Order: sequence, then structure tokens, then C-alpha cells
Amino acid sequence: MIRIAVVGLGKMGLSHHSIINAHPDVTLAAVCDATGYVLDVLNKYTGVRTFTDFDEMLREAELDAVIIATPSSMHGAMVRAALDKGLHVFCEKPFSLDTKESDELAALALEKGAVNQVGYHYRFVGAFQEVKRLLELGAIGEVSHVLAEAYGPVVMRTKGSTWRTQRTAGGGCLYDYAAHPLNLLNWYLGMPHGVGGSVLNSVFSKETDDEVFGTLYFDGGKNAQISVNWSDESYRKMSTKISIWGTAGRIIADRQEIQVYLRDTAKIPDGYQLGWNLRNTTELTDEVGFYVRGEEYSAQLDYFVKCIAEKRQDNVNSFSSAAETDKVIAMMIADAEKGPSVSNDTVLPTQSIKKSGIFSSLFSK
Repeated sequence: MIRIAVVGLGKMGLSHHSIINAHPDVTLAAVCDATGYVLDVLNKYTGVRTFTDFDEMLREAELDAVIIATPSSMHGAMVRAALDKGLHVFCEKPFSLDTKESDELAALALEKGAVNQVGYHYRFVGAFQEVKRLLELGAIGEVSHVLAEAYGPVVMRTKGSTWRTQRTAGGGCLYDYAAHPLNLLNWYLGMPHGVGGSVLNSVFSKETDDEVFGTLYFDGGKNAQISVNWSDESYRKMSTKISIWGTAGRIIADRQEIQVYLRDTAKIPDGYQLGWNLRNTTELTDEVGFYVRGEEYSAQLDYFVKCIAEKRQDNVNSFSSAAETDKVIAMMIADAEKGPSVSNDTVLPTQSIKKSGIFSSLFSK
């Protein structure tokens, strides 16, 4: 049995606690949180060993791995301490609010031979996995453009705040919400070589952003636009959507389904046909041996446990991959702080696009 501790018993921590406690190959050896009454309830009804001090837990509890679900600003120090102790680490997203720290922790995990994973659960959703598979098959030809969206009703009033809405603790909409579609873009297209037009707007929050917009530029002329708003009450819960245009077709995917349009120039994968195709997430998702909350949440922790059991570091959601997303976020912050690249008082060229050579250079790629 693999001995695991859960650190941080907020929304995600309690979710991970419920899931990992149901795993047949895991013993929940300890929990750690600053809230005494939550620990008292867990100890009384489950008998699990409880701690209010993380370092004390690392010293006294016999562990193989930890699941860290604390506020984002606390991730770095806790991950480092766990790795130094020789433990495998699952950390909630975003990985770190400091890109240098992200890279250092990814290198340390590799050095220690520790299984390392970050909780970008959309990589375990069947429809988004199918997008990855179709892109690797070249089903829609050369990708030209991607639109990544996420909307939901998280921050809907000006009064009150949580650590998620504080820039130094949670990072706001950019780190907490936009990180998910950005992570999918990294998975599909790799690391962008630049960003532009980044906008971080406040709707209700006093200290951070509630909506995020921008453009990512990738090699080969590919580009992706990001559109995220967590102050949108027209959605009952978070809704994430990916739309991809290619030379031979188009892909649209969300949590529920994937729609694929294939032109007559497309490489038709098995199970698909020319024109529109629709497949539901339920038919694309592998069954998990146990089920708590959503399949993707159970699947990501089951994957973490299997990587520990099989001593595999080639994790689909490794610290290294999460560090890429952290870097994209930092790039967008820097870009947004610069403001518009061209203002209305800029001296504009008088030559036509065609004469200036821009037109020909754009369409000669």
C-alpha cells in the first residue's frame, strides 16, 4: 500500500481526500490543515492522523507521497520540503506563482527521482484527450488558429474575498481559471515563442483580474487566442472549450463532447468520416476502478498512484509541463503591463500594405 498525506482541506483538498481515500492501493496516512475543527471531525470519524504543522507531519508521519492543495503561494516551499524528504508529490494548479521556482522544483524532482504531477485535470477528460490524439495523427492538417475559452460564475460581487482573488496568494482569474486552457494549449501546440494583446481586467475584484484575453504565437505561423472570464453568471459552472482550425478541417471540444469537421483533403482516422463527426466524452473516457466526483479527478489521482507503483517519471502532467504554463502566465502579465503596442497617436505608414511588402510576406509562408 502507498502511504499518502493530503495537505490543505479546502474545496480541492477535501475532493482529493475523498478520492484518494477510496483508492484500493492507497492508505491515507495523514492530513494537514490549519483549521482545527476540520481535523477534529476527520480524526473522530475516520481515525486518520492529523497535523496543523506541515513540517511536523513530514518529520513524524511515515509517508510515500503527499497531495498538496494549499493556497498557490504556499506550493513552492511545501513541494521543496516534500521532495527533500524523498517523497513523491502531487500539487494542485497553478504550480507556482514564480517561474524561477517552477523550473527549480522541476529540476529537483528529476534529481530526486520523484514522481511529480500537477492537477491540470482537463488532460484526463476524454474529449480533450481525443483532440490531442487527432492532432498527433494530423487529422485536420496543419493547424493555423486555436481559440481557448473558459467562463463561469466564481467572483460575482465586490464584497468579500478569498485567497484565490488575491494576487499574491492565488493569482486571480489568470492563475486560477485561465491556467486550464493555457495548459491545454501547451499540451497541443507546445511552448509559444511570444504573446501579445494581453488584457487583464477587473470586474468585481479589487486586487486582481476577473477576465483574461490575449494572443499566443507559436512556431510555424500558428496562433491561439485566449478568452476567459470567471465573473460570468450566464454559466452555471466552469465551462472550458477549445476550437481548432486546420487546413483540412476543424475541431471543437468541451467537457461533454468533441465535434470534428473533416474536409476531403483530410486524413480520415478510424471511426470518422468526411464532414461533421460527433463523439461524446462518455464513449472516449476509460473507466476508472473507483469513482468519486468526476472521472477525470479520479483518473488523475489513479494515474499518480500508478506512476509511483511503476516508478515512472514520464508523467503527462509533470512539474516540467506545468512550469511551461507558469511561464506563459508570466509572459501575459508582462505583456499586459506594457499596454497597447500601437497607440492612436503613433505615426502610421502611408504606403499600402501591398507596396510595403507586408502583404506578400504574410501570404508567402
